[in-house]
Amino acid sequence: MNRLKPILYLIGGVLVLYLVSLLFSDILIYIIISMIISTILRPLVSYLNSLYFYGYKLPKIFTIIISFSVLIGFIILFVGLFIPLVSEQIQILSKLDYDNLYSKITTPIQAVEVFLIDSIPNIGSEGFIIDRLKDSIYSFVQTVDVSYILNNLISITGSIFVAILAISFITFFLLYEKGLARRKLIQLIPNKYFEVSMGAIYKIEKLLSNYLLGLLFQMISIFTIASVGLSILGIKYAITIAVFAAVANLIPYAGPILGASFGIIVGVTTGGIFEFNNELLILVIKIISVFAVVQITDNILLQPLIFSKSVKAHPLEIFVIIFAGASLAGVIGMVAAIPVYTIIRVILIELYQGYTQYKIFQN
Repeated sequence: MNRLKPILYLIGGVLVLYLVSLLFSDILIYIIISMIISTILRPLVSYLNSLYFYGYKLPKIFTIIISFSVLIGFIILFVGLFIPLVSEQIQILSKLDYDNLYSKITTPIQAVEVFLIDSIPNIGSEGFIIDRLKDSIYSFVQTVDVSYILNNLISITGSIFVAILAISFITFFLLYEKGLARRKLIQLIPNKYFEVSMGAIYKIEKLLSNYLLGLLFQMISIFTIASVGLSILGIKYAITIAVFAAVANLIPYAGPILGASFGIIVGVTTGGIFEFNNELLILVIKIISVFAVVQITDNILLQPLIFSKSVKAHPLEIFVIIFAGASLAGVIGMVAAIPVYTIIRVILIELYQGYTQYKIFQN
């Protein structure tokens, strides 16, 4: 029974964590995000704490505020990249000749209609596809509840504001009380499990640190390849598209599709091409070719380096775990699946090794 206690503790801990995630999912998400942000900002805070100005060190609270300011600056810069794009999209939409656009869209549809009418008897009269599309759009517009949308927007805005305050507060104290959570966790460990637990904590910290560094390297690589490739091919807003693609790539499997789709939409709309012709086809091929190079580089070089080397997991393991995370928590589950799996796997391995050593010692 004593040998099974660590396994029972682990199962109990996982069940408690699962119940907490169900009952207090928002708070758990805030804590996880705060831990990630504090991990990112901690090297900068440590560097600022090591500096001397006229023989004096900066107070720790100031170094944390400076680090937060740097992070906010990056966020503002990220948002600022999209402001010119959104502004141009609004101008394009306001200047569109919708009658001309309607005729361009309906021309290929009419050709399909003629082909279907000639091929399939009694399928419908001329214009039946367009009429059905009109009816579908009209029905959709009628079902839109503007007041419901506004109430949801207000609710979402309030939730975002609360989330920002909570994450900022938690992150501040994680940075100010460096290692507080780690010390509290160590104090809860019984003496006979201390060595095994410390080994697990050390390996988890190392693997997660390598994983975060690997993700950062992946984002920088994707941004570099996409921005250079799109710029060479003369695509407008190449930097903005590349930034979006790098961030979207954090979502496994779906991220590259989102990045390429965003690039095609931006390239087509900013190029002012709203009809299917050779120019549109060439533009789409250019953008797809760049993202094909990005995807090949990511699959062959970056992902094996990040997943296999940093978290020491087989690609099949990664595939199964990501889809399990998606089924449990959607996009957030896909993003968090690998770190959570890494933690659980390391704990199980350390418990097994500890049990094996204990058994050998007893014999």
